[in-house]
Amino acid sequence: MPGTRRKPGWMGPYVEGLWAWLLERGYTPGSIKQILTLAGQLGRWMQNADVKFSHLDSAAVDSFLDSLRARGVRRPGPRGLRPLLDYLDSEGALAFKPVPDSPVEQLVAEYRIWLVVDRGLAEATVLRYENLARRFLGQQPAADDGQLALDLTAADVVGFLLRESERVSVGAVKGRVAELRSLLRFLHLKGFTPTALASAVPPAAGWHDTGIPVGLSADDVQRLLDGCDQTSPTGIRNFAILMLVARLGLRSVEVARLELDDIDWRAGEIQIAGKGRRRDRLPLPHDVGQALTAYLREVRPSTSLRAVFLMLKAPVRPIHADLVGDVTRWACHQAGLPEVGPHRLRHALATEMLRRGAKLVEISQVLRHRDLATTAVYAKVDLGALRRIAQPWPGGPR
Repeated sequence: MPGTRRKPGWMGPYVEGLWAWLLERGYTPGSIKQILTLAGQLGRWMQNADVKFSHLDSAAVDSFLDSLRARGVRRPGPRGLRPLLDYLDSEGALAFKPVPDSPVEQLVAEYRIWLVVDRGLAEATVLRYENLARRFLGQQPAADDGQLALDLTAADVVGFLLRESERVSVGAVKGRVAELRSLLRFLHLKGFTPTALASAVPPAAGWHDTGIPVGLSADDVQRLLDGCDQTSPTGIRNFAILMLVARLGLRSVEVARLELDDIDWRAGEIQIAGKGRRRDRLPLPHDVGQALTAYLREVRPSTSLRAVFLMLKAPVRPIHADLVGDVTRWACHQAGLPEVGPHRLRHALATEMLRRGAKLVEISQVLRHRDLATTAVYAKVDLGALRRIAQPWPGGPR
């Protein structure tokens, strides 16, 4: 560990761990030196101001930054202080954040606990449900004591949904219906509203699976894969990600969740953590395995993290599902194709399997649909089979 000329004050017990933490996450020696210097400044300020770790909240951090400015020391920006605070938070050193003062935020915080603990929803789903709750509760009047007046009626619920439908698509409104029903169920179960209003949320108009799934052609998918620069670390990683999506039909979140232990090289299989906490095993095709091997051997940072795909710049951490969409759109740009999301590659895989004679049951197994009816939509793209069963037009050909 690099030495320091000045004592780090009350940060002393954390300096060595911070250095190892930064090194593991791929920070450069120059960045590590800057962060350790900042840690020493914080530790000395805490000692001089008698600020213990149990009181190191956001207000204390602001006071520390003000002290740097008063001494003419260049203040770090938000990103410069973030690694130090993240490390202290991981060690449990930061003070607990105060409960939000806003009645809406207090209720949303309690709602979040219910979504995570009682319902076991994924983080991305919890975030969507929170956003809807924040909008809905924010439109409710306040009582004389400043608290929310949740004397709701069915008219209030329907009116909110109608206002939402004016600004979003039909598909998004269907999502709002589920999110609103969940919130109303929570409010009733926890005693915030005396009436169970979840059943008052009307269903969104629209027919299920009326459209034809649109996918790229097999040639376009190959162009997209060929457009990856496999001479650069980023290109090698992105190629491995796209191969999993295009050849195995993985969803974005499934790629992000993939861990090293999920790949059984000896058996030639890969285990997928899918929707609804399902875990499915799929065969690992040779070309997909080659792409993964190239990434793991040549690009993936050396770290104790078990996620397969990591960010290539410090701090080294598992990728988010959104990155898979960014990679797909960037590959489309490189290949000169219209921008599409990764889910379109799932459609392309299903359509190509159908063209090659695969049965819907087989496609359902590859895409890991829980209901065969979800896969049945791909029967619409099998135009050859549809022509064979089509009846002649009455009165002659047209």
